[in-house]
Amino acid sequence: MNIRTSCLSCLLLLSVTGTDAQKYVGGDISLLTKYEENGSKYLDRNGNTIGSLLQYCKQEGMNAMRVRLFVDPANASSADKGQGVCQDLSYVKTLGKRIKEAGLKLMLDLHYSDTWADPAKQWTPKAWLTLSDEALYTRIYDYTKEVLQQMKAADAEPDFIQTGNEISYGMLWGAEGSTANRCYMGSNSNWARFTTLLANAAKACREVCPQAKIILHTERIAQTDVLKNFYDNMQAAGADYDIIGLSYYPYFHGSLAALETAVAAIESGFTGKQIMIVETGYPLKWSVPGTTYDYISVYPYTDAGQRQFTRDMITMLNKHKAVTGLFWWWFEANEYAHTGAAQVTTNWYNAPLFDNETGRATSAFYEMKRFLDASTGIATIKNKEKTTDDCWYTIGGVKTATPTQRGIYIHRGKKIVTK
Repeated sequence: MNIRTSCLSCLLLLSVTGTDAQKYVGGDISLLTKYEENGSKYLDRNGNTIGSLLQYCKQEGMNAMRVRLFVDPANASSADKGQGVCQDLSYVKTLGKRIKEAGLKLMLDLHYSDTWADPAKQWTPKAWLTLSDEALYTRIYDYTKEVLQQMKAADAEPDFIQTGNEISYGMLWGAEGSTANRCYMGSNSNWARFTTLLANAAKACREVCPQAKIILHTERIAQTDVLKNFYDNMQAAGADYDIIGLSYYPYFHGSLAALETAVAAIESGFTGKQIMIVETGYPLKWSVPGTTYDYISVYPYTDAGQRQFTRDMITMLNKHKAVTGLFWWWFEANEYAHTGAAQVTTNWYNAPLFDNETGRATSAFYEMKRFLDASTGIATIKNKEKTTDDCWYTIGGVKTATPTQRGIYIHRGKKIVTK
């Protein structure tokens, strides 16, 4: 690659005096492999066949994808398997490598369970059930380290690591149905155990993937006091993490105003921490089972309604500089024209970014990249003779270690053209 200094730099030397954090947009596509293997057809909004969904997502402005990992999904119930629990380490390594090869960042969502982990259930993996707390501290470290080492060896090194999924009330509670080891606001019980587990998981992350950002993922959007209490406890324990991850589903958690209240509280209460919406979604045609809040008068269950929700959410999130990530959950759900004997899941997911009946990308799919519109790595530019910033920046303001392709870059106060 030949690099020459643009003559423009002779007229004006630029200095990058501050940067906003890089932003990431994409989705959780943990079932993509299964849909592809089952013959589902992905089409763009005009009905043209999408050859590679990952490449198409990159082309349409997305820059990161999320994948979940279970300890041993073979132990999950038939019902859970029927709704997408299948992601063992072998599966995740293969999909993770494809994501990285497509030029996308990878978020690894460690469930630390054999099946779904969320605020209502954080069941300990079957193989870990007989372990004492002390043994669990060692096991979570060893397991996390082994997973990350294997991911790296498979060319699927994660850029973001969630040490737990929706862990608002702790994790590794015990056998299914156990009421032990839960962490609640107003009680000191079990918090020390919980934060020790997280500390050991984080230790493995820092050792194996030192460049990766650690995410602590919760979902108490509608209960700001509980949400803040969680991160207060993390702060008091000296928890090692970088990003506050939130789930937000309007049909479960409330209006966009509720989300903004939660974001503002976190943003002001925990300065220095980035915030990512690591799960979100809105129905396309039918309600999601268990819907608590109905906003169809504002956002109908239509293509246009889903698009408007997405647009309004992004407009709000882009007002908050601490918010650096937006991920649509299960957006790849698509049973259109499948050739397999059965569907990938027992029931359709009703809030994807592809239409299960037509295979076409929804309008909201194309709205997602707007989240990056306010992302600029260059906060201010001043006329100066020199700069101490040794980073490279694209014209769009994205920081990079070195130029990776042809184009115009800003480096040490000069505009550089790479060929």
